[in-house]
Amino acid sequence: MRATVMDGVGGPEVLVERDVPMVVPAIGEAVVRVAAAGVNPIDAKTRAGGGASALIREFPAVLGVDFCGTIVRPAFDTHPLQPGDEVYGMVSVPRLSGSYAQFLTVPVIAIARSPRTLTPTQAAAVPCAALTAWGCIVTVGAAKRGDRVLVHAAAGGVGHIAVQLAKRAGAYVVATASGRNAAWLRELGADEVIDYREERFENVTGDIDIVVDLIGNVKDDTGTRSLRVMRPGGLLVSVPTGSWPEFRADAAAGGMRATDIKALSDTATLTAIAELIDSGELAVHVDREFPVADAAEAHRELEKGHTRGKLVLNVQG
Repeated sequence: MRATVMDGVGGPEVLVERDVPMVVPAIGEAVVRVAAAGVNPIDAKTRAGGGASALIREFPAVLGVDFCGTIVRPAFDTHPLQPGDEVYGMVSVPRLSGSYAQFLTVPVIAIARSPRTLTPTQAAAVPCAALTAWGCIVTVGAAKRGDRVLVHAAAGGVGHIAVQLAKRAGAYVVATASGRNAAWLRELGADEVIDYREERFENVTGDIDIVVDLIGNVKDDTGTRSLRVMRPGGLLVSVPTGSWPEFRADAAAGGMRATDIKALSDTATLTAIAELIDSGELAVHVDREFPVADAAEAHRELEKGHTRGKLVLNVQG
């Protein structure tokens, strides 16, 4: 089968397309013919030597965690998902069977039927971003009516979904993003949009119950500064940027909480997300599509840091 692989860590140029052995499923895994794959920050970080790169046992390795495709071999003959069914989901990283390939193996407990109202390309943009946002807002944050929720990097893949989930929970949503995305984020449900290029968010907002921190202290001490706008007892939920332990103690000293989150893929949550999409309650934006052979270009675009929503690789097209 064809796949875009990395022979070692480095810049986008280490991503090359070649023939690799066909995947072989383990017990409990299905084989999926990949139609499209999402491009996520974890992909670029791992490729560059960060992220999950330390866990790679051998090269070449195939990147890509989320996907949409068609089952060609079921995990079990009696399982509801059978050959021909279109599914979407997320695999663990890193692995030899990532989604930048024609086929992948995936535990059947980590996939679900894809949203009926989306194309495979659109559906491939959903799993990692939506599962992360779900974890921040629903599972860990437990956002409810009346909460004030601050979402950093709100125009990105995770951020724009977190805005919608928080609003659906009845929260008052404050988003940070560039000014060009302000009107779009308001359409998605943001009550306030702070242009981080023009204003420091800690000067214009406060009394926040939940912070969804998708930046951390990697850029301009966003995590530490977020503590200044939180109410006592508030919660800061950070994606794994590597910096959240720096402000965990500071949060505790101020009577607040800080934790990180790692998205996990499961059938029940993916099904719930698909239902929200199909009912029109959740929208997922694809900024740009690339052929899988141009994965290096997609990584360069992602690393510019100004993507609205998600980037997607077309694998079968």
